[in-house]
Amino acid sequence: MNTFGNYVRLTTFGESHGLGIGGVLDGIPSGLAIDLSALQKMMGHRRPGASDLTSVRNESDEVTFLSGLTEEYVTTGAPIAYFVENRDVRSSDYDAVRNLFRPGHADYTYFVKYGHSTASGGGRSSARETVARCVAGAIALQWLAQRGIKIYPYICSVGELSLPEWTEVDPTRAYDFSSRCPNEALDKEIIRLISSIRAEGDSIGGVVACKVEGVPAGWGEPIYDKLSARLGYAMLSINGVKGFEFGDGFRTASMTGSKANDAMALRKDGSPYFLSNHAGGILGGISTGAPIFFRTAFKPTPSISRPQQTISSDGHAATIEIAGRHDPCIAIRAVAVVEAITALVLADYMALSRD
Repeated sequence: MNTFGNYVRLTTFGESHGLGIGGVLDGIPSGLAIDLSALQKMMGHRRPGASDLTSVRNESDEVTFLSGLTEEYVTTGAPIAYFVENRDVRSSDYDAVRNLFRPGHADYTYFVKYGHSTASGGGRSSARETVARCVAGAIALQWLAQRGIKIYPYICSVGELSLPEWTEVDPTRAYDFSSRCPNEALDKEIIRLISSIRAEGDSIGGVVACKVEGVPAGWGEPIYDKLSARLGYAMLSINGVKGFEFGDGFRTASMTGSKANDAMALRKDGSPYFLSNHAGGILGGISTGAPIFFRTAFKPTPSISRPQQTISSDGHAATIEIAGRHDPCIAIRAVAVVEAITALVLADYMALSRD
């Protein structure tokens, strides 16, 4: 299935080494003026070749809209169709490994399910697929902004380097840092680590944290369509994701109820608020009105130039060394992807909750 969402629905198409990546976004109301510069800025946060910490593949990721917008780029209410051309494809980089199952990739599982592997650029399992999500997410962000909803993703750890729990950061500045970690000291350490890992022909994993402000109390459904469940589903659909943690997540398993519960109080105007936010802004699958917070864990990029043991599609043992242009840490560019897919989830619930 290549469609995501219930009321705001995104269908994507395209492959890493095909002509391009595209999508059809349905459910955005008419009358929304799209800021193209803001949209392309978000695409720039995700695109490769933007810094020494990312793949050197050179893609401009310029978006061509095919329908759903007026000449002044105002939404008409019709499906918004768009296309992003692949301009820097080098399929020949994969000639030597075309019949080998690359460790950590979807080659083997695709071969079992579809009768072919993804060896040429990764196909639909490539991070290139997330281009379509970022276009749609950038549009959803502009709609959410009308309700005062802001999404702030940032890197909180890479490898063994991590922000201590008590460290205060300004997530609004994440994109000011090459590592997307809004802490000057840790940003420098992460840059050194990733540069060292890349020089060794290896890769490293990382964790993207995300804080959402402005979501009112009452969004979400109580059982299978919990807001927390839909966010987890969305994050786990991103290629390379291996873990999701909501609020204090796994740490709550070692806490007592008296510590984990978020006590409540009343402001002077009589409105309720929470004295802590261990729950991450959602209780019973429904938003509390407090900031939403979650973390998403990305595995190390599986394409590395170090020798690895594998087998071929015709059943022979082999050693593989993967050439090509790959991110030493996919979590860095994934910050924008987390922002985009979060926006799509929230736009879906906003469509459901509109009066």
